Amino acid sequence: MEQESKSKVAIIGGGPAGCMCAYFLQNKFDVYVFEKNSPLKTLLPTGGGRCNLAHAEYDFKELARNYPRGEKFLYSVFSKFSTSDTVEFFENLGVKTYIQEDMRIFPVSNSAKDVREKFLNSLKKVKFVKEEVLRINEGFSIVTNMGVHKVDYIIISTGGHSSYGLIENLGHTVIEPRPALTGLETKEDFSSLAGVSINGILFTHKGISGPEIYKISSQRARDSFPYKLEFDMTGDIDLQGKLNENPHKSIKNLLAEFIPKSLAEFILNNLSINPAEKCHMIIGSIRDKILDSLRHFSVTVIGTVPDGEVVTSGGISLNEINPKTMESKLVPGIYFCGEVMDIDGFCGGFNLQNCWSTAYVAAQAVLDSSF
Repeated sequence: MEQESKSKVAIIGGGPAGCMCAYFLQNKFDVYVFEKNSPLKTLLPTGGGRCNLAHAEYDFKELARNYPRGEKFLYSVFSKFSTSDTVEFFENLGVKTYIQEDMRIFPVSNSAKDVREKFLNSLKKVKFVKEEVLRINEGFSIVTNMGVHKVDYIIISTGGHSSYGLIENLGHTVIEPRPALTGLETKEDFSSLAGVSINGILFTHKGISGPEIYKISSQRARDSFPYKLEFDMTGDIDLQGKLNENPHKSIKNLLAEFIPKSLAEFILNNLSINPAEKCHMIIGSIRDKILDSLRHFSVTVIGTVPDGEVVTSGGISLNEINPKTMESKLVPGIYFCGEVMDIDGFCGGFNLQNCWSTAYVAAQAVLDSSF
């Protein structure tokens, strides 16, 4: 008896989301992953090379709060494939995990290379096609730089940096991609403070960076430049009391008890106050100026500096995607997953969780539609 031929699924993009889809579909379909570069290459720099697989938040609504774009869309997605499911998936691949104090989940090997190798080994039935997809024609034929491929289903998982022309040709709206999780370029010259860190803020030669800044850059990724930021560098400090207790100490050395000495000197110089001035010489009006500068440390942001994870805000409008299936509302039979959609999360494993979960939902929808 002649064996019934399997339906063909084309997955465009061999990153984390594309490969996750391929894993769940490979036993029921002929799966072709179109990737012009090396599959799962984009996994290697994640988590500083250690591969921050997920974040240990198990309430799907709380998890979704960590996505400046896509929060409500992800409720249904995370209810179907959660953090626990992610950990179980990788454990089944032979990737043991652990949770850091900050709730980030990493492989015990602390190696993205190891995760990639085990992941690729699990895709034995998947055919990787090293071709560049140029367009998708009606009737689900994929045109590449080397030929034409006829398929039954298409899943687009090209990430947040390319192939938007391909998607716009299908009639979809693409929200302009902008950098997120990035350092910020400032009008102020902080080069004298380069390398100094305080409260999650790292001063650089071009501006400010660090965990707190990555979060802010994500929250304000759609804002126009320039914009102002203010930081409280001290908390509730009784400066007058400290001045009274240390009359013969220099004001710079007094402030250095609360903030880095170089930052204290920077602030005092900006206020035209001699850093070597003794505390008993600091009158009330000068004290108030210092306090105001500490509590309302002002920064003017004029641009972004790519130095964090490579994540963008923007992508396919979520209004045009069914959150229960990841299927296009405009072109039935075409599905999306991962960062190609207008979804982005904070640092901490959230962007990979988006990839794993939306990929699972898309794969399940394809499986369900084949019966």
